[in-house]
Amino acid sequence: MSTGIPSPRLSASFDGPFVPKLVSVLREGYGLASLRADAVAGLTVAIVALPLSMAIAIASGTTPERGLFTAIVGGFLISALGGSRFQVGGPAGAFIVLVAATVARHGIEGMLLATLMAGVFLVAAGALRLGTFVKFIPYPVTVGFTTGIAVIIFASQIKDLFGLTLQGREPGEFAAKLEVLAGAAGTVNAAAVALAVVTIGIILGLRKLRPHWPGMLVAVVATSVATFALGLPIETIGSRFGGIPSMLPAPSLPDMSLAKMLAVLPDALSFALLGAIESLLSAVVADGMTGRRHRSNCELVAQGVANIASALFGGICATGTIARTATNVRAGARGPVAGMLHSVFLLGFMLLAAPLAAYIPLAALAGVLAVVAWNMAEKHEFMTLLRSSRGDAVVLLSTFLLTVFRDLMEGIVVGTALGVILLIQRLTATAGIVAQPARAPFAADLVTDPRVIVYRLSGAFFFGTASTVGAVLDNIADQHKAFVIDFSAVPFVDSTAANVIAGAGRKAARHGVRVYVTGATPSVRHALLRAGAGRPQVRYLPSIDDAVREAHLL
Repeated sequence: MSTGIPSPRLSASFDGPFVPKLVSVLREGYGLASLRADAVAGLTVAIVALPLSMAIAIASGTTPERGLFTAIVGGFLISALGGSRFQVGGPAGAFIVLVAATVARHGIEGMLLATLMAGVFLVAAGALRLGTFVKFIPYPVTVGFTTGIAVIIFASQIKDLFGLTLQGREPGEFAAKLEVLAGAAGTVNAAAVALAVVTIGIILGLRKLRPHWPGMLVAVVATSVATFALGLPIETIGSRFGGIPSMLPAPSLPDMSLAKMLAVLPDALSFALLGAIESLLSAVVADGMTGRRHRSNCELVAQGVANIASALFGGICATGTIARTATNVRAGARGPVAGMLHSVFLLGFMLLAAPLAAYIPLAALAGVLAVVAWNMAEKHEFMTLLRSSRGDAVVLLSTFLLTVFRDLMEGIVVGTALGVILLIQRLTATAGIVAQPARAPFAADLVTDPRVIVYRLSGAFFFGTASTVGAVLDNIADQHKAFVIDFSAVPFVDSTAANVIAGAGRKAARHGVRVYVTGATPSVRHALLRAGAGRPQVRYLPSIDDAVREAHLL
């Protein structure tokens, strides 16, 4: 690929690929104003993370305090050692399925060992610079497994949402779970249903009327007070778990016998793969919101260290979380100190208010996770991909159905394999197009304004090259008044690459930068428009010369 982009300046020594962003931020100069901003952001995120961490731990088949241990220990290390300025870590909803299955098969000790081993794998992956390869997962696979996880999370909360009483253990398999829950329909607890509805109503209502208020915490506090004051006959953290401790436990190693390590190896690999995907996706979201660039391999090392430490302190899997990271950015965070302070605030909450947690109704926490599942399900993207092409729809549905009815890792592996097969088929189908004359000459002397940049793409633009092109576009999106992306030598674009262009257009629009796409064939233009790369963010013109002339008039 050829570009009109000047060579990037050499990074300073403290901006190397394995240097934590905390070091970079401190060396750039970190004053009292930044500390105040980070303290406010950290407190905001902690208020969100407090009920969410306990809810995720309970849904994962463990006790609520393990979620807090994860957010405190793992979250602190992810921010302190990570390659993103704004990443906030802790227990994630995406892990509920895997952690619950591991606990069911191997017990708490087995889950802790798998988490520790996953941490070692993540450190190794970062050290071997494998962070870039995680980005090669096709977009339909990402949407499919994210939506599948959302469905499973919601299904896991039906019991507590309706206060059902089961005769035996709740099955982990989706179909068997629904069958057992349907059989217990006659045990619905009206009080639990009412509290769950009130919880969801408060969260959604405050999100619309008072978006800056901590809706989840307000809902949990309100329903806890109502449960205590009215003496409602429903399960609480106290009745099921006996409350939570008011301090961190002493670190200790889980059982590390060779037989146990071999038994949990598949689970550890699943934890590591999902942790890498989830954390890097979260870092990319933060980059899109702030215009910064994360260090993917440094981020993987930090995730690994955080998971090792979380396991030593009795926590579950830790990873960067999109919801808390986005909250951190919106709250005005200046750097990693905000994420570190979020963990400190959570520790303070646990030390001071642990006895009060016993009054929290499980129906309220189930309501919190129901909202999380709804937000996690990428509904618009799912429907867009279903309509985009038969190939993308097959990859999407295969990943989604395998995630829900079989296994998350099986869904990712099969979905990615189908994506590669689809790519080969498309490359074969466009071979004739590639052989045609590539593109018309471009009058480079027209570019007289250094704030107008031209970027020319050559060859198939697909998930394997999307991350590289996306990184370049992100770097230039806020530095010029206009940039032109020429597609005259691009035979086809897949959904992953099309979403990169759409994202670059949205980011450029936020910075007041005009984006032009030139020379796109009808099929390429159709793919870009389906992904959302249309007006007003992206404008289409026949040639580079036309785009440059229009850009000079801005």
